[in-house]
Amino acid sequence: MAGNLTRDEARERARILSVASYEVELDLTRSDQTFASTTVVRFSCSEPGAATFIDFVAPKVHSVELNGRGLDTAKVFDGERIRLAELSADNELRVVADAAFMRTGEGLHRFVDPVDGKTYLYSQFETSDAQRMYACFDQPDLKASFELSVLAPADYEVVSNSAPDVEREPVEPQEGAAKVRWHFPATKPISTYITALIAGPYHVVRDSHDGIPLGVYCRASLAEHLDADAILDVTKRGFDFYHRVFELRYPFDKYDQLFVPEFNAGAMENAGAVTFLEDYIFRSRVTDARYERRAETILHEMAHMWFGDLVTMRWWDDLWLNESFATFASVYCQAEATRWQDAWTTFANVEKAWALRQDQLPSTHPIAADIPDMQAVEVNFDGITYAKGASVLKQLVAYVGVDAFFAGVRAYFAKHAWGNTELADLLRELERASGRDLSLWSREWLETAGVNTMRPEFEVNEQGAFTSFAVLQEAAPDYPTLRSHRLAIGLYDRTETGIVRRRRLELDVSGDRTEVADLVGERRPDLVLLNDDDLTFTKIRLDDRSLHTLIEGIGEIRASLPRALCFSAAWDMTRDAEMAARDYIQLLLSGIGGVSDVSVVQMLLRQAVTTLDKYADPQWRPVGYDLLASRLRELLTSAEPGSDLQLAYAQGFADAAVSTEHLSLLRGLLDGALAVEGLTIDTDLRWRLLRRLVVHGEAGEAEITAELEADPTATGERFAAGCRAALPTPEAKARTWDRLASADMANAEFRATLLGFTEPAHSELLRPYVDKYFGLLGEAWNKWTSEFAQGFAELAYPRYLTEEATVRRTDAYIEAEQPAPALRRLLLEGRADVERALRAQEKDAAKATG
Repeated sequence: MAGNLTRDEARERARILSVASYEVELDLTRSDQTFASTTVVRFSCSEPGAATFIDFVAPKVHSVELNGRGLDTAKVFDGERIRLAELSADNELRVVADAAFMRTGEGLHRFVDPVDGKTYLYSQFETSDAQRMYACFDQPDLKASFELSVLAPADYEVVSNSAPDVEREPVEPQEGAAKVRWHFPATKPISTYITALIAGPYHVVRDSHDGIPLGVYCRASLAEHLDADAILDVTKRGFDFYHRVFELRYPFDKYDQLFVPEFNAGAMENAGAVTFLEDYIFRSRVTDARYERRAETILHEMAHMWFGDLVTMRWWDDLWLNESFATFASVYCQAEATRWQDAWTTFANVEKAWALRQDQLPSTHPIAADIPDMQAVEVNFDGITYAKGASVLKQLVAYVGVDAFFAGVRAYFAKHAWGNTELADLLRELERASGRDLSLWSREWLETAGVNTMRPEFEVNEQGAFTSFAVLQEAAPDYPTLRSHRLAIGLYDRTETGIVRRRRLELDVSGDRTEVADLVGERRPDLVLLNDDDLTFTKIRLDDRSLHTLIEGIGEIRASLPRALCFSAAWDMTRDAEMAARDYIQLLLSGIGGVSDVSVVQMLLRQAVTTLDKYADPQWRPVGYDLLASRLRELLTSAEPGSDLQLAYAQGFADAAVSTEHLSLLRGLLDGALAVEGLTIDTDLRWRLLRRLVVHGEAGEAEITAELEADPTATGERFAAGCRAALPTPEAKARTWDRLASADMANAEFRATLLGFTEPAHSELLRPYVDKYFGLLGEAWNKWTSEFAQGFAELAYPRYLTEEATVRRTDAYIEAEQPAPALRRLLLEGRADVERALRAQEKDAAKATG
C-alpha cells in the first residue's frame, strides 16, 4: 500500500472529479530495476479552478503535462503525489516516468525463477498500489475505463483485464532480443485496485465455458504439477451456479486465473485476471483439505466479479460488502455445486474460529467498520471482515429466506452495475425483496462489535427430567450488545451406535435470559448442544455433564457438523481459561481418531500445537507434546495406507515431535531408515521433517544445504530460509535478526525468515530481541512498505515470552511513542495474546494442583 490517503481526501476528490479513462503505456524491456510508464488520464472537474492531486510512486518522473501545459516536476511531485492546480472543466493529464519493479509483492512484482532463470511479473494493487505502476486517482469510487499497451520480450505471455483478442505487434529490435507490443482494448469502468498486468513466459492452458474464454497460467517450471482440469472443473461449476442464482451473466470478456510466485495473499480478484498464490499448484501430495481450500478460494474470487468488481464499495468502510459476501457465496456454492458438500462444516471449524478469535481482541470492530485512512484498512483484512461477516450473512439468509435474499442481491446488481455503493444500498434491496425491516438487524449485527456467549441453565428432578431450562446470553463489558439470535438446541445421547441426536428444538433467543418451556419434562441428555446446526454467530458453553461426555467420547459423535461445533466450544473454553489446556488435549486425543473429515483433523492438530505452545502450563508442556506425538504415531501406523488421514497424521506427528524418541523417528523417516506403508516422504514432507529436527538441534546447516541442493526451487529456497532462521543457537538468531532488520530480501523469504526466527520453542533465545524489536519498530513502520512493516510488527512481536514483562514493555512503548493507530492496533493484539496465554496457563497449572 503506497501513501496514506484519508477518507476525507478521497471524498473531496470524488466530489469534484469524474474520471473518464486511463491510457497506460509500459516498456518492460529496459532493465531489471525499472520500467517506463506513461499515463494519459482524462477527467472532468465540477469546480473549474480547483486543485487536487493524483497518486503516483516512482523513482523518477520525467514530465507532467496538464492540459498541454508542462509542470515543474520538482515542485509538483513529492514521491507519492503529483499536485494539480487550476483544473479545467475537462482535463487531460500526461505523466511520463520510470516506475520501479517491486520485490515485496506490492505494485508490479518481479521474480526470477531459480530453476530456469526466467523472469515473471505480476501486479498486486489492493488496496492502493496501482499508483506504483501508473499515475492514477487510486480510490475505489473514481472508476474509469483502462486501456493498456505493453512492450515486452517476445517470449512473454501478457495478460490484463480486457478481451482475449488483444493486438500483438512485433517490434524490430535496434539491439538485443525481439520484442512484442501488446495492446489491450479499453475496459468498462472499473476501480484502479482491480486493474492488472501479468507478464512473463507463463505456461497456459486454455478452455471455454458458456461462451466465456478461460485461461489457467503458472510458471513454466511448475507446468508439470498444474492440474488444470481440476481447476477448470471448479471454475465451470462456479459459473453455472452464480449465473443461476445471480441471474446476471459474468460481466467481463474473459476469465484468466494465474498462479503467481511470492504472492502475499491467497488470491486477488482483478477483473477477468485473477491472481492466486502459487502454493495452490501442488508439487507434493496434499490432503483433500487443500483441494477444498483451493476450490473455496477459486469460488470466492469468482463471486467478486459481481460483488466487488461490477458493484464496488464506495470506500473501504464497506470492505465487508466485498469480502463477507464473497466468503458466504463461495461456501454456499461449494456446498451446493461441488463435491465438498460438507463445506459448512469446514466453515464452522476454520473460518468461524478465525472470526471468534478476532472478535475477542481489543481491536475488534463492527463488521461495517470505520476506516479513516489507508493504513487502517490494511490491518482490516481480518476475521471479522471475512468470516464473521459471512457468518452473519448466513444468518440473514435464514432470517429473510434464501429466495428473498438472492432476489435482493439481483436487484442490487441491476441497479448499481459499474457503480459504487454503501451498506444502505444493499439493505434497501434486501428489505424490498423480503418485506422485512432490517434496521434493527443491521444495528445489532453489522454496526456493533463483540461476540455473545450462550450458556444452558437447567434443573432436573430425581427422574432425570428437566424441570426448567433457559438459555443465558452474555456480552463482554466493553461491547454489551445482547443480540437477537435464531438458534437450535440439540439433545444428544450416548448409545451403542455412538452419540446421536434425540431431539432438536429451534427458537429465537434475545436478552440475557430466554426460557425454553418446550424442554421441561424432557429427559436430560448426555450432551446439550446450543447452536446446533450452527445457525448463529456466538460462543457456546457446555454444562459439566456435557463436557465430561465430550472428554470421554467426542469421537463417538457420528455427524460431522455437531462434532465440529463441540470441538470448537471446547477450544474456545480453553482459550478463555474456562477449560484446562490438558483437558482439551485429552478431549482431542480421545476423539480425533473418530474424525474422518481431514480438514477438521488438520485444524484440530493446529489447535493442539497452539494449545501446547501458548496455553499449557510450561511445566506440563513436554508431557502434553509426548502424549500428542504418541497418539499421532499410533494413528499414523494404523491409518489406511496412502490415505489423506495418514498424511495428516504424519504432518501432525512432525509438528509434535519433541522427545528424543520421537525426533529419532523423524530422522528415520527423513533418512529412509523407517518406512510406513503407503506414506511417501516427498519433497514438501521432507522439508517439514527437517524443520522440526532443526528446531530441536537434531539437524543443522549441512542438512539444510543438502536438502536445498536436492530442491533448488523457489519453494526450496523459502523452506531453507525458514530452517536457517530456526537454528537454535544465539549465533543463528543474531545473523537472522541482521537480515530481518535490513529488509533486503523478497517478501516470501522475509515472511519465511520471520516465522523461523520466532519459533515458539526458542522463546529464551528470543529474549535479547525484545528491546531490539521495539527499537526497530518505529523505523520499520515509517520506512518499509506496508507488507513488510505490518508483517514485522505482527510476527516479530514477542508473544511467546508469556510473562507480565512483555505486557509492561508493550504498554511502555505505546505510552512513549504514541504509534500510528494501525500499528497501535497490532501491538494491542499481540499484548492481548500474551494476557490470554497467561490466564490459560494459570488455569492449566491450577488443574495440576487441584
